[in-house]
Amino acid sequence: MATKEVFHGVPGILRPFKEYLTKSGLLKGDQVVYFGVPGTCTPFAELLAFAVRSMEPDQVFVPFVDEAKAKKLVLIEGVGMQARDPAGPLSPKVIVVLGGLSMPDVPVEAVQVKAVIDRHPGAKVVGVCFMHMFEKAGWLPVVPFDCLIDANIDPVEVEKRG
Repeated sequence: MATKEVFHGVPGILRPFKEYLTKSGLLKGDQVVYFGVPGTCTPFAELLAFAVRSMEPDQVFVPFVDEAKAKKLVLIEGVGMQARDPAGPLSPKVIVVLGGLSMPDVPVEAVQVKAVIDRHPGAKVVGVCFMHMFEKAGWLPVVPFDCLIDANIDPVEVEKRG
């Protein structure tokens, strides 16, 4: 990685993501495929997909690295992006690797993600994680990220009444 910039909050994740996709030449109908842990990463994929919806890419969520279970991310009016029907064949222009895949006890290893990337030559690879998970898990030497968005969510403050 050559350039490091620092942003803040949710816009600090979404704006650089959209900017990177724009600068990478993403066109209407090009495929953006998000790989992540079902349930945990799905809302983040939907949030990222919502941020780039105006670019009109074909967006897909893949649970873990099981491309046969890929689901289309579609805009539901008044709700946002949601994982829906089977996606069909994958031909990503951009692969988004979500950090949940690198968490302890998740049945995915960096070499499996690298194999997915190798199956789609020419695709740009974007990593989106929190709290340096790719680094902590030792994925950085294995997974060839073209862009890495690493956000902090610490501290988490909770207030309760009663």
